Amino acid sequence: MSPLMKFFLFLYDYLSPSSWFLVQIHNLATLSDTTDDVVRSGIIGEIIYIWKQTRIFVFIPILKCLVTICLVMSLLLFIERVYMSIVVVFVKLLRRTPEKVHKWEAINDDDLELANTNYPMVLIQIPMYNEKEVCQLSIGAACRLSWPLDRMIIQVLDDSTDPASKELVNAECDKWARKGINIMSEIRDNRIGYKAGALKAGMMHNYVKQCEFVAIFDADFQPDPDFLERTIPFLIHNHEISLVQCRWKFVNANECLMTRMQEMSLNYHFVAEQESGSSIHAFFGFNGTAGVWRIAALNEAGGWKDRTTVEDMDLAVRACLHGWKFVYVHDVEVKNELPSTFKAYRFQQHRWSCGPANLWRKMTMEILQNKKVSAWKKLYLIYNFFFIRKIVVHIFTFVFYCLILPATVLFPELKVPKWATVYFPTTITILNAIATPRSLHLLVFWILFENVMSMHRTKATFIGLLEAGRVNEWVVTEKLGDTLKSKLIAKATTKLYTRFGQRINWRELVVGLYIFFCGCYDFAYGGSYFYVYLFLQSCAFFVAGVGYIGTFVPTV
Repeated sequence: MSPLMKFFLFLYDYLSPSSWFLVQIHNLATLSDTTDDVVRSGIIGEIIYIWKQTRIFVFIPILKCLVTICLVMSLLLFIERVYMSIVVVFVKLLRRTPEKVHKWEAINDDDLELANTNYPMVLIQIPMYNEKEVCQLSIGAACRLSWPLDRMIIQVLDDSTDPASKELVNAECDKWARKGINIMSEIRDNRIGYKAGALKAGMMHNYVKQCEFVAIFDADFQPDPDFLERTIPFLIHNHEISLVQCRWKFVNANECLMTRMQEMSLNYHFVAEQESGSSIHAFFGFNGTAGVWRIAALNEAGGWKDRTTVEDMDLAVRACLHGWKFVYVHDVEVKNELPSTFKAYRFQQHRWSCGPANLWRKMTMEILQNKKVSAWKKLYLIYNFFFIRKIVVHIFTFVFYCLILPATVLFPELKVPKWATVYFPTTITILNAIATPRSLHLLVFWILFENVMSMHRTKATFIGLLEAGRVNEWVVTEKLGDTLKSKLIAKATTKLYTRFGQRINWRELVVGLYIFFCGCYDFAYGGSYFYVYLFLQSCAFFVAGVGYIGTFVPTV
């Protein structure tokens, strides 16, 4: 029998309804077999008496306070989700496509003599760091854009430290340069500022001065040839617009269950958050890639800054405070790759949760003191965009669903209304699921997985708010690419125990044990079927705790 099976059998025996340990916990929770006279006699009685007083005067008040805070956050989150959904429904019903709301005309190239001059000069930036698995795809896609060759400059910002990656990037750039593409490989001798530093350094070259717009694609993004033809006209004909953001299309969404669940979350982000922000407030957070900026707006906002790990969001907020507007084009999709290993996904989510919280801390006063935008937009930025979507959602999800609700089985005094445990969560879940209809059957898995990830997001959020240890940690999201995945499977190692030990995530295991214990207690003494949820959620934490999620390389 494997050590893991022995461990779970031990848990079952220890936490079974008839176990001495669970019976004692039940007695302490209800104090049903003790009286004040009993608890005052003997050492055990004194301990029980102290526990009773602590429970009544410390734990219960604290937990009730947390329940109240969670109920308020639940209401705020529910209102925000319903509000965004209503906006999106009206946009769809009224058919308010970006082309109808803003002026959009295809670039006229009928006059052969003036054809190319009608096209503005565009800079295309591709920042990368040791991306040998996907660099050829992104560079090739950029070079295939249907835009006059003399009106386009492709800039590969290569911060690679791996010699093989550098060689591959240089070879790919040389190949396209021989075909007449105006492509530059810009290499720094340091990684100061990470991606923001690379983009800032790229904008400082003299040849950039002739460019009017800049399109940005991360190393795994592959735009279709007509990308510029469909986005640049928004900037040409609408001088108040500084950014055109396009949707992401995931090429590896079907790779594993984890990528399917990521697709569900990100589809909601684009369908609801980006669409509603673009339609009502003409603002949303730049996603750092698959977008086109007006260089004048970028410079007016102060250019790229590396004060947080979300330099894209930082730039977007500063541009908004200067009065610039954004447009989100849902119909233009750019292919890219989702992180398919749990380790890579955790690093990505740490950056995406820590960075916004830290940026909110740094920019709140700057937003309040700004005189170029209305009070309504300031409120939207501080409350809706940052506080609800970047702070509340993470903390509430973990504290309420993974800590407070399980604790209610141990503390019967805690009363949580049904609207907070059933009606609101069900509505929010359905609204999210509508964005990805093909994955409706995975809804339960998505809920459990999001609750697991909320622990990491909550920790990262507090790190950002408190500007603690890993606040500026930047780990490039690993892209495997089809080639590398094939190699990994072909060279799968037989060192299962070493690999298993490296996959252990103790925080997930601890929370999983807590929820599993609460489930056992509810199964033994509860009056409902709440333990079903608790057992399922604990299993999700255990699965993540042993790293058995995401792309799995089988042994040979």
